[in-house]
This record gives sequence, C-alpha cells and structure tokens, in this order.
Amino acid sequence: MRFNVAAAAASAALFVGGVYAHGDHAAEEQKVLKDEPSSAAAEASTVAAPELPTFTPTKLKAPFLEQFTDDWESRWKPSHAKKEVTGKEDEEWAYIGEWSVEEPTVYKGMEGDKGLVVKNPAAHHAISAKFAKKIDPKGKTLVVQYEVKLQNGLECGGAYLKLLRENKALHQEEFSNTTPYVIMFGPDKCGHTNKVHFIFNHKNPKTGAYEEKHLSSPPTAKIVKTTELYTLIVHPNNTFVIQQNGEQVKEGSLLEDFTPSVNPEKEIDDPKDTKPEDWVDEARIADPEAKKPEDWDEDAPYEIVDEEATQPEDWLVDEPLQIPDPEAQKPEDWDDEEDGDWIAPTVANPKCAEVSGCGPWTKPLKKNPEYKGKWTAPFIDNPAYKGVWAPRKIKNPDYFEDKTPANFEPMGAIGFEIWTMQNNILFDNIYIGHSVDDARKLAEETFFKKHPIEETLEAADKPKEDPKPASPNDLKFLDDPVTYVKEKFDLFITIAKKDPVEAVKFVPEIAGGLLAVFVTFLALVGGLLSLGGSPAPAAKKIATDAKDKAKDVKDKVVDAATSGAEAIKGEANKRATRSQQ
Repeated sequence: MRFNVAAAAASAALFVGGVYAHGDHAAEEQKVLKDEPSSAAAEASTVAAPELPTFTPTKLKAPFLEQFTDDWESRWKPSHAKKEVTGKEDEEWAYIGEWSVEEPTVYKGMEGDKGLVVKNPAAHHAISAKFAKKIDPKGKTLVVQYEVKLQNGLECGGAYLKLLRENKALHQEEFSNTTPYVIMFGPDKCGHTNKVHFIFNHKNPKTGAYEEKHLSSPPTAKIVKTTELYTLIVHPNNTFVIQQNGEQVKEGSLLEDFTPSVNPEKEIDDPKDTKPEDWVDEARIADPEAKKPEDWDEDAPYEIVDEEATQPEDWLVDEPLQIPDPEAQKPEDWDDEEDGDWIAPTVANPKCAEVSGCGPWTKPLKKNPEYKGKWTAPFIDNPAYKGVWAPRKIKNPDYFEDKTPANFEPMGAIGFEIWTMQNNILFDNIYIGHSVDDARKLAEETFFKKHPIEETLEAADKPKEDPKPASPNDLKFLDDPVTYVKEKFDLFITIAKKDPVEAVKFVPEIAGGLLAVFVTFLALVGGLLSLGGSPAPAAKKIATDAKDKAKDVKDKVVDAATSGAEAIKGEANKRATRSQQ
C-alpha cells in the first residue's frame, strides 16, 4: 500500500514536470501560433478559372430590346444639356459625363457581352435612346427589365432608368432632369438611403397636371460588384411586382402603396372654417376655488441640521483622511531638476477604515418634516371644455377617381439621367415590353448564365481569413491535457507579472496546480521514507527531479509576481507624485 502511494505521487510529479518542461517555451510557441497560420490554412485554395460562355445576340423580339451590339451608337445619344437646380439659380451643372460600351473589367461572366458604362466619377451623366414606335401600355402588362453591374461599388449615386413620355419634339441632346418621364425604376444609394425606386407620373384628369407617385416602402438595392437583374411588372389590374435576380422582393397596388395616393380624398377640411374665439379646448384646469392652506410654508428648506445627532465615540478628530504612502519610494529615474522635489503620494488613512470617520465632525443634515415646497392649486375637469376643435368637412372640389392608373401615358424613349460618385457602372440587356415570359427568356440567355460564374469569381477573390488560435479559455483538458496545462500556465505567468492577485482569480487552475506540485513532492518523499532503509537509486532520482521542478515553478511565479508588483507600484508612485506637483 505504501509503495502504491509513492508510485502514484511520483507519476503525478513527473506529469507536472513534463508539462512544465513544455511550459518553458509557452511564450515562444504562443507567438508562433499567433504569427503563423496552420499548415492547413496556409494552403491557398486554388480555384480553376471557369470557362466563360460566349455572348450570342438574342432572337427575341420586343418593343425595345437593347444588348449594346456594335450599332448601339445609332440609337443612343448622350446629352450635353444644362441641369436645372431647384432653388439654386446661380448654379449651373452640365452633363459632362462620358459613356462607353465595353465588356466588364470586374468579375467578367460572359465572353463578348458588352454593356453601356458610366466613365466618370463625381459627374452628371445623361444619355437616351428613342423607341422605334411609341409604347402604349394601356390595357397591357408592362415589363421593364435591365441589368446593373456596380464594378466599383456604389457609395452615392443612382443607377436607375427613366421611360420618357412620348414627345415627337424630343431632342436627345437636350435630355435632362426636367424632361418629362412616365416611369423611373432602379437602384439609388447615398449614405443611409438605399432603395430601388419605382416612381410614376400620374396625370390629374381634371386639371391635366402631373404629379410624381413614389412607392411608399421600396425594396433595398443590392450593392455588389456582380451583375444584378432588376425587373418591374405592372399588370392592367393596377398590381405590380418588383424582382431582383428573378426573385420577387415587392408586390403591391398602384392605388394603395404610393405617396401621395393616386386618388384624392372625397372630403377635405374647409379652408374657410376657423376656430371660434370662445372655443375652449383645455380638458383640465387649475381649480379656481382652491386656496393655499394658512400653515403652508413655501420657504421651509428641504433639509435641516439634525440637532439630535452626536459625535460617534470612535470618531478620530485629529486623524487626517489622507496620509503620505509609507511604502512609497522615490523612483530611480526621478530627476529633481526636471520633475521637481519628490513628494510621496497620499493614500487613504487606514485608521479611518476601522472607525466611523476622521477629521473635524459636523452634525449631518436630515429631511425637513415641515418641507412642503411651492403650493399649486389642484387640477379639475374643465366644465367649459368643448373638445378638440377641427374644421368642418366639405366635398373636395378637386376630387376624381382614376380606377386604372396602370394605363400609363405613352412612352417614346428610354434614358439614363444620373449623378454618381463611382464610375464604371454598367447597364446591359434592357427589355421594355409586354411579355413576362420573353423577359425571363432573355434573362436565361444572359443573366442566369453569367451570374453564377461572377459569384464564383467574387468568392475566390475574397481574402482568406487566417485561422485564429484558440483562446486558453476555449481549451478543454480532455482534448489535449499537455496543451491545456501549458497554455493555462503561460497565461498565469503573463497576468502575474502585472497583477498577481488577478492572476490567481483569472487562472485558479494554475494557482491550485502549483500547490498540488508541492503536496505531491511531500507525498513522494514521505512515501519513499516510509519504505524504510535507503531508497532505491531510481526513487532518489524521481524525488530529486520532482523537488527541482517544484522549486523551479515556485521561483518563476514568485519572480513574475514580485517584478510585476514592483513595476506597477513604481509607475503608480511616479504618476501620483507628478500629478501632485
């Protein structure tokens, strides 16, 4: 039995000693762990460049279908007009932004697929193309679809299109922000604003005036560098659908989901009706019959001196609250000429912590039982109250009811009139027509072929994150006992250099382990001696090794704690003294 106890103690000591042998290099290994990724993470993932499909012009037909083939300049004309700025007549902005038709330079997903590209950052751009025949959506489904590729992202700017009102006198060179449009659709982002616009101009059947109707809760635009597909579908029954990349993101009604609403209210407030002078709209008033009680003292203080209070018997009147720190020492690097005469920093007087208080004693304050504050009359229901006044309602003279706002005005051209801080925005594969199926087929020929490839290229382009080493708090003893003890010990030593007490609190396992080493050593020696006679040479060596390891561990912890405590104390003394100076 005695032999078993000694053997167990020897095994424990050898295990702790072995762990500590690894712990000698813990800091170095931890540095390697932080600075060098694992071999598995260091291996760069090689993604073979995908084979790109080749662009082939579609055979689909539509009232307007644009893929920016080589003859695009016969349809599209840039504008050089001046942009009108509301409220800033002294400012004049010109559409100086240049346009180009080219293949994408970021995440190219199809060979030979060109698009219309915004070339200048921080500039106003305007370009348009006339329809071969005007597009009249009356009684038909209207489909507007196009691709947007934000090759440089989008921090502030628009990427929307406009369908312009039919106007035979339209001069493309004069296309500007004031050119009448029927529908505005597409992404727009600046700062916290990020939405997919759907705005339509509605004609008042009574006055003939046009008013913009804005989608109340527009969907959010996707600000990515891959191609994004935007689709707007408006049905003759006044319902609409917005899709992004072929998936529905918004649906609603032209009659219910736009601000201001298409149809005005049947009744409105009478603008000639005014509130009568004798109208009382105060529901509660101060009681006019209430009077301040005669014994009400408004000047009584909130607190008074407690005359019944007596000085505690243990109060130390002659003891100061702060005293010079008796343990403070002048720092070695203190320069009297530079830093002035050194004065020990003050600390709380320890004598005051053991009694009721120190220094001159004064009677405390207590709440004044006579305090009532300023008197105010209580509130009562107003007997003259007539309610909240509102003007009477009259019939709206401008009322009308348009049951078919989906019968938009005829459209004669398409235009991009935008300002943007980022260039290289690319537009492509525009469909304006009446067939949801044809718009989808065009997307299958173009977007759905290149978009997966672009996403693959984007994923491969993202920086690989280095694997982060596990925190000592995340380690589990059973997963790797040696690493667990080594990491915990290294953490204990690091903290102990700055704050020994905090080290014991934060890593109690090591504090307890050090005690266990010492106990193990005593048990081992006791077990060997209890065997009687001279211990065997092997046993002597085990005991000697265990003793050396225990001493080494103890010395390192004591050195770390001492040096850490001294460093902190010295620095604190120097800062405190300088602040007093």
